[in-house]
Amino acid sequence: MMNDYRRGWALRYLREAKAELKAARKMPSMTTELAFEAVRKAQAAIYYSLGDPSYLESIVRQKARSKGLINDPVLRCLVEIERTVRAIKRASEADREKILKQADNVIRIASDIVELLTGEPPCH
Repeated sequence: MMNDYRRGWALRYLREAKAELKAARKMPSMTTELAFEAVRKAQAAIYYSLGDPSYLESIVRQKARSKGLINDPVLRCLVEIERTVRAIKRASEADREKILKQADNVIRIASDIVELLTGEPPCH
């Protein structure tokens, strides 16, 4: 069961992620930085929905560095999101459309997870 503290942070980070992505679409010269912030906040929303964010972040980063097969589908999803976050951080402004699409996908996944685990539809 999720407590009010974690629910509040998950919903807040998700709202902020959506706002950052909206800004990234409006400011081409800032796409990479804003999209990176958006996906990091979406990632934080997921972590708050699932449990202790610092614990989950540690596990996911460790698994993302390893090359082994990840059998757990939830962990595999979290690792793919981590890899997407890293890819966006390294991307150039020339990849603007790809960055926006990747960020949008991460935020959509985060929205689905947060809604499922909080029982509240995220704001749009």
